Amino acid sequence: MDYHLLGLILSFLFSGTKVLAGYPIWWSLALGQQYTSLGSQPILCGSIPGLVPKQLRFCRNYIEIMPSVAEGVKLGIQECQHQFRGRRWNCTTIDDSLAIFGPVLDKATRESAFVHAIASAGVAFAVTRSCAEGTSTICGCDSHHKGPPGDGWKWGGCSEDADFGVLVSREFADARENRPDARSAMNRHNNEAGRTTILDHMHLKCKCHGLSGSCEVKTCWWAQPDFRAIGDYMKDKYDSASEMVVEKHRESRGWVETLRAKYALFKPPTERDLVYYENSPNFCEPNPETGSFGTRDRTCNVTSHGIDGCDLLCCGRGHNTRTEKRKEKCHCIFHWCCYVSCQECIRIYDVHTCK
Repeated sequence: MDYHLLGLILSFLFSGTKVLAGYPIWWSLALGQQYTSLGSQPILCGSIPGLVPKQLRFCRNYIEIMPSVAEGVKLGIQECQHQFRGRRWNCTTIDDSLAIFGPVLDKATRESAFVHAIASAGVAFAVTRSCAEGTSTICGCDSHHKGPPGDGWKWGGCSEDADFGVLVSREFADARENRPDARSAMNRHNNEAGRTTILDHMHLKCKCHGLSGSCEVKTCWWAQPDFRAIGDYMKDKYDSASEMVVEKHRESRGWVETLRAKYALFKPPTERDLVYYENSPNFCEPNPETGSFGTRDRTCNVTSHGIDGCDLLCCGRGHNTRTEKRKEKCHCIFHWCCYVSCQECIRIYDVHTCK
């Protein structure tokens, strides 16, 4: 997935709205009433620079789900920033730049692997949810129930068609990854790992029916998990990502690069694992070539021995401590019936930041 290209798509689709870190704050409000006009503007897709022919055809054929594609990328970026909030690299985006991560994703690192996986999962997730909510006319609920109903419940509701969301993500995100080089192979693998996570985490969601909620009968449907569960799972995959080496093979179409696990003694990666083949920078110091912002002035946890602790996050440089006064509600009392009254207290906290 080309994130410079995605920046272009997002800025074009959401033009006229306030943008923060390359993404509009009010995407749903800005686009909610524009599906009709978007569909009636054949020039839209041709106006997005950088689309390869397959992406251009996709955009023109499925113009009304392009906002969901953009929302899925935004969802993936937000989840990335949550998962890495306490690490040296915290998934920082760059304001007023179409290359929203700067040079960080130029290298085939663990960070690149995670971003590709979570963004591809985000696209599949957002498109699936949009279809289930009836936003698009070209997709809807999944009517192909997996197996007969169980004891005490029957099929009902709107099963989310994750297969369609995965298909959209695969067709659009992987369209640019058709080169016979190692980076395309890595991107395709990690994109698919993110999408597979969506399918693996589908679960039955049920609603009770009966007098006074007695749950005599339940109707159930297949639903996606909360996207946070996807992020948590992919973060575990980031921590256990498999390091690869690049091999070149001569084929009829020319030289082709493939990936092989670097350490033969370890279990080879599955389709659900993340892969990379270049080492990450330490992100301790600012470096415009790698996209590192460094960790100076980052808030650290003085009691933690993990990566968010002041020792590791500050890269051994030490930390500063200051006191901060905060207004908080306190001494709250519930009054019958029915409201709560609180006092306002000033509390003092120690804030620790990296030198």
